Amino acid sequence: MTFADLGLSDQLLKAIDESGYTEPTPIQASAIPSVLMMKDLVAIAQTGTGKTAAFVLPMIDILGEGRSRARMPRSLILEPTRELAAQVAENFEKYGKYHKLSMALLIGGVSMGDQQKALEKGVDVLIATPGRLMDLFQRGKILLNGCDLLVIDEADRMLDMGFIPDIEEICTKLPKSRQTLLFSATMPPPIKKLADKFLSNPKTIEVARPATANVNIKQWLVPVSGAKKRDTLTKLLRAEDVTTAIIFSNRKTTVRELNKSLQRLGFRSSEIHGDMEQSQRIAELDRFKSGDVNILVASDVAARGLDVKGVSHVFNFDAPWHPDDYVHRIGRTGRAGATGVAFTLVTPEDAENIQNIEKLTGMKIERYGAIEAAPEAEDVPATATAEAPRAERAPRGRRRPAARETAPVEEAASELEAREERPAREPRPAREERPAREPRPERAARPEREERVPREERAARPSRERPARDDRPARPQRALQDADVDDGGWNGPLPNFLNARLIVD
Repeated sequence: MTFADLGLSDQLLKAIDESGYTEPTPIQASAIPSVLMMKDLVAIAQTGTGKTAAFVLPMIDILGEGRSRARMPRSLILEPTRELAAQVAENFEKYGKYHKLSMALLIGGVSMGDQQKALEKGVDVLIATPGRLMDLFQRGKILLNGCDLLVIDEADRMLDMGFIPDIEEICTKLPKSRQTLLFSATMPPPIKKLADKFLSNPKTIEVARPATANVNIKQWLVPVSGAKKRDTLTKLLRAEDVTTAIIFSNRKTTVRELNKSLQRLGFRSSEIHGDMEQSQRIAELDRFKSGDVNILVASDVAARGLDVKGVSHVFNFDAPWHPDDYVHRIGRTGRAGATGVAFTLVTPEDAENIQNIEKLTGMKIERYGAIEAAPEAEDVPATATAEAPRAERAPRGRRRPAARETAPVEEAASELEAREERPAREPRPAREERPAREPRPERAARPEREERVPREERAARPSRERPARDDRPARPQRALQDADVDDGGWNGPLPNFLNARLIVD
């Protein structure tokens, strides 16, 4: 089958031929005719199968007729990241060069003024991220009631990034009679619910089992200790026939440190991560695409949708935390029928993550042969940890060399930063409110005290007769003995004038 068999226009076929493509991929062959027939579509396809062209090509022919109006785009394409949006824009420029279609890119990180000017002129295709689109819509700078074609790309990624509520709100602003195309690598229940709610009798296309890794990619697991990861990666980069490679890490700090380390070792590397400005990220991607650098160290911001020809290797410096991210990472190689190799460095702590990846992909990943990493420090004999003889001990005030190997400062910093970049915990559910206490019953009023009797009346009362003091029996008199007298600490004989018997009255 050729592109001419799909019913595309001659101008579009000419642009496709000049781009070097001759045969459509399975997702393109299945999706393009349905889109041209104005049907809603749900396409489940793994990354690297050419699904971007599966909606870009028919959209160009559909939008070839008609005229745009100010602030009312005729079609809308929603992308989860700026990089994906920019890539779709490049596809429209490449395939639509013989069509007079206007296009606007609505993403964060760039000037909003230029984007508003483009919208005011009127655009046929609006490519946007949900956040920036909602921002301009709430300011009244854009109207969506003239949009007849909606594309939701990378729907499962939208779910991971929390954009589903925004997408639902955007769908309510569009005409109900529109055509909707939904593309996703997987179909979790929330995406299925979204499709059932906003798509009308869609045709479902599935060119591969969900979350299945590309069969053109040779996958390896490389067991390694945390302290030897950098050295092992360096050996792999030098041992393999690497033309262009992408190295993925879970942490932005590790991306920066790893890129600096590779540059010091003489590699032509660059970096891309979420802390960079949009202009910087685009510039680094252009350097990688042009061949100025052949190694790109990236966080997961670059894992999905980046279409760079000729990526021979993918290295997972860190095993991904989410199994879906593994499929999208390694999908940067082995694209458009080419073959590729993917290495994942795994430590003992990654065992659970690898099990989840193998469960998702339905395949057992082979273990790579043992790679002997160059020692970072000389091995210390077992006896070195014992206490040295007194004569051999280091003098006081001087620091003795550590007996065991310590990790580099960079690794310690990376571990510290891991806490900042890991996904935040979900908030604890609020405690149920305790029922209000019932009011206590009022205490009975105390009886009023009796009025005090006047002193005159108390004096008139008859008093109890007590026996007179003289009538009491007299106590027996006792004479103080010598031992009863306190001598005040005197240890000698008692003076004669004190040596008398005292009688107590």
